[in-house]
Amino acid sequence: MDTDSHPRPGHEPLPQPRTDAHPEPLPEPLPLAGLTVVAVEQAVSAPFATRQLADLGARVIKVERPDGGDFARAYDTAAHGLASHFVWANRGKESLTLDLKDPRGLEVLHRLLDGADVFVQNLAQGAAARLGLDAATLCARYPRLIAVDVSGYGPRGPYAHKRAYDMLVQCEAGLVSVTGTPDEPVKAGIPAADIAAAMYAFSGVLAALVRRGITGRGGPVEVSMLDSLAEWMGHPLHHTMHGGEQPARTGLAHAVIAPYDAYATADGDRVLLSVQNDREWRRLARQVLERPDLAEDPAFATNAARTRGRGRTDAVVAGALALLGADEAVRRLEAAGIACARLNSVAQLAGHPQLAARDRWREVDSPVGPLRALLPPIGLPGGAAPRMGAVPALGQHDEPLLRALGMTGAQIAGLRRDGVIAEGRGDAGE
Repeated sequence: MDTDSHPRPGHEPLPQPRTDAHPEPLPEPLPLAGLTVVAVEQAVSAPFATRQLADLGARVIKVERPDGGDFARAYDTAAHGLASHFVWANRGKESLTLDLKDPRGLEVLHRLLDGADVFVQNLAQGAAARLGLDAATLCARYPRLIAVDVSGYGPRGPYAHKRAYDMLVQCEAGLVSVTGTPDEPVKAGIPAADIAAAMYAFSGVLAALVRRGITGRGGPVEVSMLDSLAEWMGHPLHHTMHGGEQPARTGLAHAVIAPYDAYATADGDRVLLSVQNDREWRRLARQVLERPDLAEDPAFATNAARTRGRGRTDAVVAGALALLGADEAVRRLEAAGIACARLNSVAQLAGHPQLAARDRWREVDSPVGPLRALLPPIGLPGGAAPRMGAVPALGQHDEPLLRALGMTGAQIAGLRRDGVIAEGRGDAGE
C-alpha cells in the first residue's frame, strides 16, 4: 500500500480550526430589539421616556393628532426650523396620525396594541379613560401589555385633574423654593419635573419587562410628575422634616460649605471651586491663594468658621482668583487637588472637550437634514450601538403602518379625506 503522506489531488484534508485563535465575539443586539411600543404622547415627559426605549432598540410608534400633531412640534423653530424640544425627545420614532375620537382611529390603535409590548400615554387626566385607554382597561384586554400612565399629580386626590406643566410642578414640589438667590426664587433652567417623570417611566417599563419575563403578564405602570420630583427633593425634604428648617437659597454657593461658589477670574470667566474639608482649605491657602497665613488662622481653619464668616471667606478667595486667568486658576486648583469647574455656557457645553474626546456626538436625520445629537448616557460596551434614528415628520409613517395592518389604498384615502389621519403623506420612506 502506498504510504505516501502527501494527499492526492482532490483529496486534500479539510483545514482544521486553529486552537490558538480567539475570534472577536459578535456584538450583542440592542436589549430592546424586537419590542414594539405604542405611545399617545405629547410635550416632554412621555416622549422623552419613549425616546430612551427607541435608543435601546425598541420600535416606537408615536400616535399624534392629525391637526398639528404633538404640540411640542410648535414650541419653537430653533433646530433649523424644527422645535428643539421635539428634536431632543422624538428621534428614532415612527409618526402615525390618528383622530382617536373617531371610532376608526381608535380601531386602528387597538390593532396596533394587539401586537404591542408597551403602551405609554400622558394625555390630560381622564382623557385616556374616556377613550378606554387607561392602564387598567388595556391590561385587562391585553394581558401581556405593559401600560404606562404618566400624569401630573397621579390618578387620585384633590390635584388629580389639575393642569400640570413643568414649571407649575416645580413650584408645587418646592424645587423653586430652594433654587435661586437669597432674594429671588427661580425655576430650574431645564424641565426638571418632565425629565424626572420620563426617567421613572423609562425605568418602570424596564422593571415591568423583567416582571413579564418571569410571570408572562404585563400590567400597569403609574408615574406622576409630582411624585417624581418630590423624590428628587429628597435632601431638602429630609433636612426640613427632620432638621426643622428649610435649606436657604444660596445661588451658586453651598448652604453649609465654604468656600463653595463661583468666582470671577481676570479674563471675565468664572470658576467654581469646592473645599470639602479643612485639609483642602490648607492646600488652597498655600498653593492657590498664596496665603499660607490663612491655613491655620482660626477665622478660616475650620469649615464652621469659614461658613460663619462666609463674606470674609469669599472675599479672600475672590480677591486671589481675580488676579488669575481662568486657565491658570484651574491649573492651580487641580494641582492642589481642589475640585473645580468652569461656569460654562450652553454653547461651551456643545463644544466641551470631554464630550469631543470621548466621541459622544452623532448626527441624526430629520425632515430638515442631519442634526447633531448626543449619544444616550447608558453605555453598553461590546453591544450594538444605540439606534439613534431619524426625527419623524408629522404623519411620515401613516401609509406604511396602515398598509401593514392590511388597509387598502382606498381605505387610507378615506381616512385622510375624513380627517382621521393627516392630509399630507409626508415621506413614508417607501
